[in-house]
Amino acid sequence: MSEWCVVPLGDVCELKRGYDLPNGSRRDGRIPVVSSSGHTGWHDEAKVTAPGVVTGRYGTLGQVFYIEEDFWPLNTALYVRDFKGNDPLFVAALLRSMNLAQYDGAAAVPGLNRNHLHTLPVRVPAVRTQGQIADVLQAFDNLIGNNRRRVEVLEKMAQAIYHEWFVKLRYPGHGEVPMIDSALGPIPGDWRAGTVGDEVELKYGKSLKADARRGGGVAVVGSSGIIGWHDESFVDGPAIIVGRKGNVGSVHWVDGPCWPIDTAYFVQTDLPLRFVAEQLRRTEFANSHAAVPGLSREGAYARPFLLPKVDVLNSFQALVEPFGSEAAALSLQSKKLTEIRDVLLPKLVTGQIDVSKLDLDASIVEQVA
Repeated sequence: MSEWCVVPLGDVCELKRGYDLPNGSRRDGRIPVVSSSGHTGWHDEAKVTAPGVVTGRYGTLGQVFYIEEDFWPLNTALYVRDFKGNDPLFVAALLRSMNLAQYDGAAAVPGLNRNHLHTLPVRVPAVRTQGQIADVLQAFDNLIGNNRRRVEVLEKMAQAIYHEWFVKLRYPGHGEVPMIDSALGPIPGDWRAGTVGDEVELKYGKSLKADARRGGGVAVVGSSGIIGWHDESFVDGPAIIVGRKGNVGSVHWVDGPCWPIDTAYFVQTDLPLRFVAEQLRRTEFANSHAAVPGLSREGAYARPFLLPKVDVLNSFQALVEPFGSEAAALSLQSKKLTEIRDVLLPKLVTGQIDVSKLDLDASIVEQVA
């Protein structure tokens, strides 16, 4: 095994506070603005050249972001100003493994003191071994990223078909059906313009606090999407989740059994779910609460809902379902890859696993097959 040594974190990298940039001062551009929670906007000027590593200073603590392009780190974040000759990807992995949130030194507002972080002892290898470790972790990130892009393409394909059939109304056989006026504008004569409440029931999610989530394969879903994992389901999958509190009207698709919490509704309907999901994503839901954003069922039920003929709906479902099935398989594979990477990461960056003896291809094939 390559030689390892224990040194203060400050000998591995220098952390520096980010820079103020109020929303009103941001100018249109392609430079990412990075805060303690990650990418939060764009600007036309960079403060730091790539590659970069950013972690939270105030607010969201513990997350670490590797930035592959020039960027502007906000003052809620710490960024690595000097890698001191070390591999940037390894430094990012090292910081991820340290659980930085445990070093919160602020009483009222969560915060990290960079001077204290610099004194923390860390175990690091020679730069060559750092590069080998970084390559292993990057291989996982590349596979996960490729899967994510493929899922996005599949989702866009399904959305394009929906738009062609149900927005432009160019579905198979459309030329043979006369148009009629409706509350939604001109629609085919054998379709119907109704409301969400005519076709969909929004049922309340059920509370499941973070400390009660036991981990497992069941997604815990809130108004912002998947927020954790549990070993027991509340709703069978696939499921459509609609934001009730917070992200009002947000629509999330979950392939398997899940647990929607009480900030969200879940959908019950006899209609094909792929169609309903796309229709709800295009529905303008209004906030019905003044202090905390909220979506009332009565308000949601009153929104317009287009109902095509059953044979058109079934044809759409049959056409897009293979896209959804492939996307689900890719997402499951990415979840497994993420779990493997997260188990390997602390062992690799501390030398518990000798990277020179790791059969990466075999590990990936065994776990995702």
